[in-house]
Amino acid sequence: MSSVYRIFGNELSPYSVKVRSYLRYKGIPHDWVVRTVAHEEEFRRLAKLPLIPLVVAPDGSVLQDSTPIIETLEARYPEPSILPPDPALAFVSALLEEYADEWGNKPMFHYRWFREIDQQSGAERIARSLNPEMPADVLPTAIEAVKARMIPRLRFVGSTPETAGVIEASFRRELRLLEAHLAGRSYCFGGRPALADFGLWGQLYELSSDPTPGAILRAEAPAVLAWIERMLDPRSLGDWEPWETLEPTLQPLLREEVGGVFLPWTRANARALEAGESSFRVTLHGAVFSQEPQRYHAKSFGVLRQRYAAVPDRGRLDAILERAGCLAGLRD
Repeated sequence: MSSVYRIFGNELSPYSVKVRSYLRYKGIPHDWVVRTVAHEEEFRRLAKLPLIPLVVAPDGSVLQDSTPIIETLEARYPEPSILPPDPALAFVSALLEEYADEWGNKPMFHYRWFREIDQQSGAERIARSLNPEMPADVLPTAIEAVKARMIPRLRFVGSTPETAGVIEASFRRELRLLEAHLAGRSYCFGGRPALADFGLWGQLYELSSDPTPGAILRAEAPAVLAWIERMLDPRSLGDWEPWETLEPTLQPLLREEVGGVFLPWTRANARALEAGESSFRVTLHGAVFSQEPQRYHAKSFGVLRQRYAAVPDRGRLDAILERAGCLAGLRD
């Protein structure tokens, strides 16, 4: 039996590269299988959902959805751990990963498909990746087909001309806060990558590859860019830091983005679904954001709250979350 995992993914998929970075860090043997037309039949046979990444284990079992993939593999390959030994910090890391996966995907998708220059760049790269042997005279048609499929999906992440300012302000705020935090350290929780690093990185790696957000990153966030490069093939460069040294620069990110944006948004989404509403509105940093409610977000938020409830002796964690403006969003 082979001991090699196979990752069906794509370089333009934040969740695919997130899983690949994780396997690289753990030193787990794997093959990167780009989901091209040549592999489409095999992918469809294996996939329960038509989504990447899809990981095939050496025993033939199939894993999908980036966070469950990482959690399953972490149980099989516990070292080097991506979980800070402090249970409070391990949850904070999971909270940041949830923010990245569910809210941080909005800037990534918005910037890629909102402006013509980014649409063209993203569509061409996707078209070429799906069919590397595509004749040159067919490429323009393929590019237009990708655009026709992807641009209408902006509404699913809540990206409209009315909400563009909210999404782009969130991206710039995240960059500013993460730049301050990473200016003096290798990873989000010290000298070793945590679950949060992989989630945040997947989205920001993609943003760095697109013309408009990539230019913003190069102009405003050199430490974040260095971290993006480091996370392509991460290595342990030191130990975990205690909360006392992380707090001065990590708490502002938690307060302004997780407590100020992600938790109000995801709670509003969950309430809209419960009420059977077709859309919802929520005020984030003084600006109105609206979109159609999404069931997956509500399910994922429910899992996060269960994870919070399972933390033993939450006194220390609750103090951290309270000071960061996040506690009420997880409890109510």
